[in-house]
Amino acid sequence: MITSAIWLPATLLAGLFQAWRTAVQQRTRKSLSVNAAGLVRYLYGLPVGILLFLLYAWATGAAVPAHDASFWLFVAAGGLGQILATNLLILAFGFCNFVVGTAYAKTEAVQGAFLAMLMLDEHLSPLTWAGIAVGVIGVIVLSSGGQKMTPTQMIRQLGQPAALCGLGAGFLFALTVVLIKRATFGVETPDRVLAALTVLVAALALQTLMQGAYVVLRERDQVRKIFSSWRVSGQVGLLAAAGSAFWFTGFATAPVALVRAVGQVEVIFTLLFGHYYLREPLARSELVGMLLVGVGVVLALLGSF
Repeated sequence: MITSAIWLPATLLAGLFQAWRTAVQQRTRKSLSVNAAGLVRYLYGLPVGILLFLLYAWATGAAVPAHDASFWLFVAAGGLGQILATNLLILAFGFCNFVVGTAYAKTEAVQGAFLAMLMLDEHLSPLTWAGIAVGVIGVIVLSSGGQKMTPTQMIRQLGQPAALCGLGAGFLFALTVVLIKRATFGVETPDRVLAALTVLVAALALQTLMQGAYVVLRERDQVRKIFSSWRVSGQVGLLAAAGSAFWFTGFATAPVALVRAVGQVEVIFTLLFGHYYLREPLARSELVGMLLVGVGVVLALLGSF
């Protein structure tokens, strides 16, 4: 159920910030391990998340809301899912370029639609489903790298390491979204934005503890690098927290699948960041894929009215 018009601008901004953050985070892979590169988004993002929560609470005069017994369970499960998904996405970048690695993970939109239908009883219009399908086709075109492949060849390519990591990341991101939305139901406030920011702070805190403990115990040499790279890592944390704040707001106020379908504009932003920020070439197939994703987003929007 759509409870507020805020979901659409929040989703568009979430896509922009996530693409921006991922582009910056790709540069941290030159000096940090997979786990360390994942940790910086939570460690440096936590202060930003707390600040956003406090600013919103101050502006609205709200107090810290209470929560039910299931709250921390869903936050912890969702937080762990996002950690694992992020690690898989970063690994995908090691097998292919920035744009294609992200494209495989964008199958999250259709995976998330099915998970939300099964776990949250969210249903979409036929036109929105069509928009999701067109968006996924656009993602497949992007992942082909301009190669003309038969359906059999495309299926075979799904067995490549980059595809497996990207698809696995997409599934875990989709599951994370469902769990995060379920956590917002456990926040005892009618203000869905406040509920989203409450979940954001709780998730960032738990993720910092979980992945931070792993890095300290298993990759202690990375700790110094995490803090010495604060100029870039701080940007990652800032962008990650801002992006998550907008994503969580979208999830709390609209159906998960609709938010993710429209959120595929992130792929368009990703192409632009990949080309202009990371200096990766922009192929004709990527332009075609970008157009299809854009059409899919428009169809999904029309289906929501």
